[in-house]
Amino acid sequence: MTNTRWLPALLASLLCASAASAATRIDLNGDWDFRTERGTEGVAGSIAAWPKAAPLGTLRVTVPHTWNREGADYDYLGTGWYFRNFDLPKLPADASVQLHFGGTFYKARVWLNGVEIGSHEGGYSEYSFDVTSKLRARNLLVVAVDNRPGMFTIPGFGARGAPDAWYDWWAYGGIVRDVWLSVDGPVRLSNQFIRSKIEGNAAVVTDRVTLVSRGERRGKLGVVVDSSDRTVPFQHVVPVTLKDGAQEIPLTFRVPDIKRWDLDHPNLSRVTVWFQETKRDAQELGSENIGFREIAIRDRHLLLNGQRVRLTGMTRHTDSPWEGLAESAGTTRLDWQDMKSLNMTLTRPVHYAPGPLAADFADRHGILLIPEIPVWQASEEQLSNPQYLELAKQQMRELIEQYGNHPSVFAWSVLNESAAGTPGGIRFFRAMRDYIKMLDPERPVTLADDNLPKLNAAAESAANDADFLMMNQYFGAWHGPREALEPALDKVDRLFPNKMVIISEFGFPGIFAKNATEADVARVSIIREQLPLLAKRDWIAGAILWCYQDYKSRRYFWPGQEKGYLEHGIVDENRQRKPSYFAWAETNAPAHLDAKWTKKADGSPAAFAFTLAPNGEKELPYIPLSGYQVRWQLIDYENKAFADGGALVNPPGALIVEHDVPARTGKGAFRLVIKLLRPDGSLAMERALASQ
Repeated sequence: MTNTRWLPALLASLLCASAASAATRIDLNGDWDFRTERGTEGVAGSIAAWPKAAPLGTLRVTVPHTWNREGADYDYLGTGWYFRNFDLPKLPADASVQLHFGGTFYKARVWLNGVEIGSHEGGYSEYSFDVTSKLRARNLLVVAVDNRPGMFTIPGFGARGAPDAWYDWWAYGGIVRDVWLSVDGPVRLSNQFIRSKIEGNAAVVTDRVTLVSRGERRGKLGVVVDSSDRTVPFQHVVPVTLKDGAQEIPLTFRVPDIKRWDLDHPNLSRVTVWFQETKRDAQELGSENIGFREIAIRDRHLLLNGQRVRLTGMTRHTDSPWEGLAESAGTTRLDWQDMKSLNMTLTRPVHYAPGPLAADFADRHGILLIPEIPVWQASEEQLSNPQYLELAKQQMRELIEQYGNHPSVFAWSVLNESAAGTPGGIRFFRAMRDYIKMLDPERPVTLADDNLPKLNAAAESAANDADFLMMNQYFGAWHGPREALEPALDKVDRLFPNKMVIISEFGFPGIFAKNATEADVARVSIIREQLPLLAKRDWIAGAILWCYQDYKSRRYFWPGQEKGYLEHGIVDENRQRKPSYFAWAETNAPAHLDAKWTKKADGSPAAFAFTLAPNGEKELPYIPLSGYQVRWQLIDYENKAFADGGALVNPPGALIVEHDVPARTGKGAFRLVIKLLRPDGSLAMERALASQ
């Protein structure tokens, strides 16, 4: 029910500066002491004593941190130890404190004041421990992290289980994402699962709120839904009785007058959960962003809010020479801004969770994600192992819990290039699909496969059980000659006549060329040749280039080699742009733009004309250019504009602009610059035409 009687007072208490707020966050990033277990001979105290006291020979590091980016531990595989002292003021008697890790690669054990409080396996998931009863005024936090792969780790030995075969990225060890404490009152928000169904201009929202209470409590539970365009936030309130411990409370309510989330209008709403115990002030428990949108697969086409789209993008490893896996907010933002400038609307985005900042960026900038757990080139032996299956379920559950409310998340991917065409692989995928559908029934489930053209029948592969297909193809490299691409696509079409397909990887790996220069020449030609071939197939809804940047990969090093980067990106590891960057920008543009001069008798320009034609449904990419505009300028040799203009784009028809060149007092060459701008004013494409 919606109780408007409580609305004014509660909104005042929740939204003003003095309101009771959500959990207090205490940052534990920054200075830590670190050392590895290598060379422990002669170190005072055994390793067994390290949880209680930091040893000699530690190095001061900054967390988030990865130890094997450079220096003496560059190639170290084993356990690294982190030590941090911190003080806490006296907390209220009814306070609840959780210790959070944004990510530790790969296996972690955690001690607080000499007592082991828990462990975690998996390098890309957020996890937490309740440390309320173990905290003191002065505390020692110790974390041991082991980055060694194994046969049944995820990720682990790849190449379909070949002994000691590495997965295709660097095993960066360390506390690679944030560490913090959250201090709550007697009631805390553990999790919420938010889904919505659009009905006209309204949305019916279901929110499964999980609360943890210290003792039994009675009061009111409320949800506030707010956005920048709402003058009065929407609120839903219900009476609740909380038992001691955790409980899930289902809420269903109808939010009127919504604005939909889409690729060019990523409208977000903030969902805030609060609890008011009888005769106490309302307490904000937590909040997060959501977006109201409808995504459907129909007749082998992808529809967003009822409108067909065909999307493109690229993958990106969380990797840089200066930060490794422990990347900063600045690196994340700059890379994703650059990829968005290339009109990225779709990405996997790699074989593991990209981090919360990347998902937030996708929410705010209209990019669809297909997150994946790092089951990479697993063998049937691995996929048939019960322990491996349970670990995969754990990592998928953590992925869904952390990212499941993001409107940018379109589907879940279970594995990449693994033994999906075996009985064990089929059983593994079905078990994972059923598990995911239990957790998140609405979203599609898929896998990335590189063997689809080799099948004799669809039933031979787990791909037959996927909601849509993801196909990795490297014709021109690993998968055969370039001319084999079209026959391979046609065979996939015959095998799976009812499945939508997304090309989840294509590009050119530099190991197939003599040097980086020759490799990028091949990459440019692959981009220009293959994207139109994919666009010809109506049932291909998207194409994802592998990949944005060159990255570290022990798998492709020569024996004994430990340094270097795999040459595979359109920028190098230092983000220097290659010719393929500009080829992708041109080929991946959302419209066609042609411009020409009308000349005077003396050959100087008298007027110009240009035509901007938005891409159609038979092209990749294709999105409706709603709210786009064109701006043009005439710019002289001193880089000063002496004429300008603009017009709104009104698809599906082409925009035609004709304009005389005005008289100028200055002399010399000039140029026409035409820009296509997205609704938020950012640049979608640009063309320049010189006067001579």
